[in-house]
Amino acid sequence: MNSRFRSPNVNYSETMSTQSLSTTHPCPQVKTARRLADEVLFPTAVATDRGGVIPTAHLQALQDAGLYGIFSTESVGGSNLSNADRDLIIEALAGGCLTTTFIWQQHAGPATATALCDGKAHRYAAGLAKGETRGGVAFAHLLRQGAPVLRAEPCSDGWLVSGTAPYITGWGDVDVVLIAARWQDSVVWGIVPGIESETMSASMLELAAVNSSSTAVITFDQHLVTTDDVTSVVSFESWLESYRMGLRANGSLALGVTGRCLSLLGPSDLDDEYATARHRLDTASVDELPAARANASDLCMRSATMLVAASGGGAVASSHHAQLLARQAMFLLVQSQTSEIRHHQLTRTM
Repeated sequence: MNSRFRSPNVNYSETMSTQSLSTTHPCPQVKTARRLADEVLFPTAVATDRGGVIPTAHLQALQDAGLYGIFSTESVGGSNLSNADRDLIIEALAGGCLTTTFIWQQHAGPATATALCDGKAHRYAAGLAKGETRGGVAFAHLLRQGAPVLRAEPCSDGWLVSGTAPYITGWGDVDVVLIAARWQDSVVWGIVPGIESETMSASMLELAAVNSSSTAVITFDQHLVTTDDVTSVVSFESWLESYRMGLRANGSLALGVTGRCLSLLGPSDLDDEYATARHRLDTASVDELPAARANASDLCMRSATMLVAASGGGAVASSHHAQLLARQAMFLLVQSQTSEIRHHQLTRTM
């Protein structure tokens, strides 16, 4: 076995992870996230993955630490953190338990949308900022080619939504979901309950990675989203441009898994690449972000592969962290993948 490799069979509370190397970060939420990742999330990450559901204690720990509030403005009770600090928090938590982080991160959608909303949907903002109301999102389908799979039609009370939202993460763990439905050249954003009804049905998906994220396909049949629950109606083109500008945040998921792999490996040639990957993401222009994201996901995959190789045959045991991190790295190749990111990923492998 590689003499530099740190066996996953250690006391993780005594292990210095890549995320916790800096103890002097001025943002208290960043330090808290690093502590929770090392002391709460990572020690049970394999059990969480195998259990099929997220432990209630994980999400409660994030709420108790005020981390649901990092996506909200101070005016509604949130933290109003900088993008840089939010990215570091996402990275730290992803290195602890990607599944937990993936559910928690969905909260950003409804928390931000309602905090910035001028309409009556703003009433959700305070509860979301505290984590007392937990939210999910359904908008990945907007990136699909072809006819819209989720459509909205105006009615006297608001909008009637029909079609399918292919991926809603945290079903059963969230109270509300921010959905996006197409209407002509626009996108209608609205809040719906996180429960089934006569006009909203759920079918759970079985995933090869982050399966405990409780990801579901939701089918809508003339589901009414009242005007009071609409957060905005924007043109598709303006939404797409804002989405491209926000691609940096999900790069933190890959950095988090990479950092955990490297902390288990010990010093390696990938350490400098890790720092470079973060710098590329932090300094990339909108047009450069897809390549920076592809670079981060590639490094994540290579780091996980190296950890598997260093671990030997034991890595394929379902109880081993190496196989878990490898499957998570695979997942992050396609999570929030755009056509531009895919192009750069395929170019790197050809």
